[in-house]
Amino acid sequence: MARSSAATTMQRRASRQPSFRSSGIDPSAVLSALPDPVLVVDGSGEIRYVNLEAQQFFDLSAAMMEGTPLVDLLPPDSPVMGLIEQVLRGSLRVSQEGVTIDTPRIGPHQVTVRVTAMGEPSDHVLVTINERSIARKIDNSLTHRHAARSVTAMAAMLAHEVKNPLSGIRGAAQLLEENCDEQDRVLTRLICDEADRIVALVNRMEVFSDERPLERGAVNIHTVLEHVRKVAQSGFARNIRFVERYDPSLPPVYGNRDQLIQIFLNLIKNAAEAAPEPGGEIVLSTSYQHGVRMALAGGDTRLHLPLLVSVQDNGDGIPEDLRSNLFDPFVTTKVNGTGLGLALVAKIIGDHGGVIEFDSQPRRTVFKVSLPMYDESQNTSDPAPAKGVRGARG
Repeated sequence: MARSSAATTMQRRASRQPSFRSSGIDPSAVLSALPDPVLVVDGSGEIRYVNLEAQQFFDLSAAMMEGTPLVDLLPPDSPVMGLIEQVLRGSLRVSQEGVTIDTPRIGPHQVTVRVTAMGEPSDHVLVTINERSIARKIDNSLTHRHAARSVTAMAAMLAHEVKNPLSGIRGAAQLLEENCDEQDRVLTRLICDEADRIVALVNRMEVFSDERPLERGAVNIHTVLEHVRKVAQSGFARNIRFVERYDPSLPPVYGNRDQLIQIFLNLIKNAAEAAPEPGGEIVLSTSYQHGVRMALAGGDTRLHLPLLVSVQDNGDGIPEDLRSNLFDPFVTTKVNGTGLGLALVAKIIGDHGGVIEFDSQPRRTVFKVSLPMYDESQNTSDPAPAKGVRGARG
């Protein structure tokens, strides 16, 4: 009797719960807001819906994916097909870790796939792809943080221990130049030029030891990206095709506009140099990701990092032997690079309390920057730079 009464009470409560439709909430909007790639596939194997994350994952637009068979994206013997078949045969929910999704456009990715029944009877399935957990992203990013800290310490040391002796060496070379013949002057000028070059390098590194408070406020990230794109297309990226995939509803970033410009100008310059000629393409995208929070070192504060900005190129990718050390100072893929340009990007992102990570495959290298959102309760300046996450491609 008691169990019957309890069941009746639960049924009454359930009947009073508003549905998505009655609440005015579009279920597709809920799927679009999910931070993982999501596809809806019908019983015949055709894709009926993809969210923004799925479009970015497969590097295809919704118009190209929706209404096409899933086998156009994945081979028929893919484990994903087997999971879908299980659900269509009656299973409510199945999942598998360590699935390799490999397509010509995106290359191989190790993912976890979850397939859930939709409808009664189940004539559609919901496919969710989890490429990498937030916890693992943060763990990797915390590892990158130490690289930028080592640059900061090195910058302070070099400024003190190297610049002063170099000044003396240069002065001595200038004195020798006054009393030597033309043949020896070639050598004294070489000494002066090399001393100037090292001083310029040390000056660049001194930026890392700048601990002044970071002035921040509300910044429209799309205005920043548009400015950087125009600068790039008028110079180093004039032969590159740009594709923009922006979320127009994105709220402002809590950041410093000039430094954000520096971040993305550097990322786009690297992407342009990596892109092939001809046929180079850079994809700029923005989106809102839910549930991304990170604890700052030395405190209990947790930063909300919902704003994701991605810079993708179609170059050859980052060499495998450089990936594990890519965020260390002086590691670079460029022939004449110093490995400091994107180390500075790492510092700036860290001072914003943000996260940077990369994924690289042939014809698809993506750098993703997660940044905090501005709200009116925040001040326009911070008492000290946030010791957040660091990372960069040199």
